[in-house]
Amino acid sequence: MKLISFKVAGKERLGVVNDQMEIVDLSLALKDQKNIPSSMLEFICLAEKGIELALRALSVCNEEAVVSAEEISFLPPVPLPGKICGVALNNSASNNRKISAPDHPAFFLKPSSCLVGHREPVTVRTCYGSVHPEPELAVIIGKKTKDVDAVDALNSIYGYSIFNDITGNGMRAEDLFHYQALYAAADDPSRIEKREQHLSYAGRYKGTDNFGVLGPWLVTRDEVKDPDNLQVGCRVAGELVAEDNTRFYNYKVAEIVSFISQFQTLFPGDIISCGTAFQPGKTRKSIHHANLLVTGGPMEITIESLGSQYNDVVIEEKELGAWRLD
Repeated sequence: MKLISFKVAGKERLGVVNDQMEIVDLSLALKDQKNIPSSMLEFICLAEKGIELALRALSVCNEEAVVSAEEISFLPPVPLPGKICGVALNNSASNNRKISAPDHPAFFLKPSSCLVGHREPVTVRTCYGSVHPEPELAVIIGKKTKDVDAVDALNSIYGYSIFNDITGNGMRAEDLFHYQALYAAADDPSRIEKREQHLSYAGRYKGTDNFGVLGPWLVTRDEVKDPDNLQVGCRVAGELVAEDNTRFYNYKVAEIVSFISQFQTLFPGDIISCGTAFQPGKTRKSIHHANLLVTGGPMEITIESLGSQYNDVVIEEKELGAWRLD
């Protein structure tokens, strides 16, 4: 089942996509029923009762309930998730570039304010420096999950979507620290020792407005037979810059969900973006060649079983504002 959040005539709505790829507005199809969920988060929390509502809406599917995709604005399927977890350097294609790395999934957080929906323009300011797309499989959590074992972790997933983890390489370089961190010595906790480290914090280069595209819809878990074997493609300005498969992730989807849940409780509607698919396209150009300030758009990401996500790119000539006091 494909579920979408959208806006029409200034109002936010929920919809389900029928076999003809038409959007059925739940509130119109079920207008005689009380307590229709008003957000995807509410819908997810209804679990099987929510699916029953969507099936009922599909069975009604009168002309009045069908809305044209051309008349709506797509919202992220979950517009305001509690958190977005992104898994770093999870593609095995990046392994030969690692000087050192942990033997577990490393993850960062993105704010919900970074999200935009399918077909919505992505604005990139010139002051950001180099910015590129990153096509990724997104997991949408369906129930409260803490300390789940990997063998049970897929049961915590409500569905999947496409995520474009837009990344500002320019800002990552600007926010790089090379410094001496302080630790208690292992052999003598009363003694402090210095360790040289390189760090770059992800707040700007991963969490800036417009740096997360989610959609076009949420595909329920039952429609994705194997999330660890899905073809992924990404085009920028018409050029194929990534063709990959989720089987090349270092960590399987269940392992990622399990690991994160042992540190941060996952709640319904939370998003996990599982890592970048970036094997170069047939032209041998990669996403790292696709600086949006140079290439412009559009960006198009396709994932097997999930569909395609499309966004134009708007370049905004803007310098950093006067953030310092005189």
